Amino acid sequence: MSYLFNTILYQPLLNALIFLYETIAFSDLGVAIILLTLIIRVILYPLFYRSYKNQTVLQKIQPEIKQLQEKHRHNKGEQTKVMLELYKRHKVNPFSSFFLILVQLPVLIALYRVFSSDLSDAALAGLYPFIAKPETLSHTFLDLINLRESNIIIVGLSAVAQFLQGRMALPKTKLAGKEDAGARAARNMVYIGPAFTLFILYSLPAAVGLYWLSTSAFSVIQQVFVNKAIKKNTDHGTASEQYQKNT
Repeated sequence: MSYLFNTILYQPLLNALIFLYETIAFSDLGVAIILLTLIIRVILYPLFYRSYKNQTVLQKIQPEIKQLQEKHRHNKGEQTKVMLELYKRHKVNPFSSFFLILVQLPVLIALYRVFSSDLSDAALAGLYPFIAKPETLSHTFLDLINLRESNIIIVGLSAVAQFLQGRMALPKTKLAGKEDAGARAARNMVYIGPAFTLFILYSLPAAVGLYWLSTSAFSVIQQVFVNKAIKKNTDHGTASEQYQKNT
């Protein structure tokens, strides 16, 4: 298992980071981390899009879910059946978020190992033959931030970016006071997530924090496109339903 992890994730990410550092990152490790993050996000974009879309749609149909649960509370079999029909009708998978976490977790672990290895000579021994080993490797970002040490600015910006993405992922509701427990828990996570980020990243190298900041920033950008796409599809669906009623 360890061999597969190193072969499939750790070594490719390490080599990609050094390749970017030596080529288009201008020998700036921070820039290389940002570029590597962008590449990872582009590769995983279909999964992120599907997860964000499912999350948004599920929150919007919470009233229907609650109604069906109440209506069939004495018949769990029928409740499961109608719930699955509801998910199918809205083309959502309630377990997509868990799948996205499962996909991301090994990548996060591999990246943490890359950044925490300090990119020492021992770590760089894992470079592929066609990847040139840097003669000198600077552990700074823009010649200002030491990526080996924790940096409160990067930690704070990471928490802010995560908070913005969480807020954008929530549906716009006018009757916030009538939200069910699930919706209130989702809104509470908007604050709990950034607080957890502050707690975790505070003691980790800034290289890890920079990756977290970059991926959170890209999440905000992706969320903008996801929200626009969902709104467009929703407006199209509403127009189609109104047309059918009129005809």
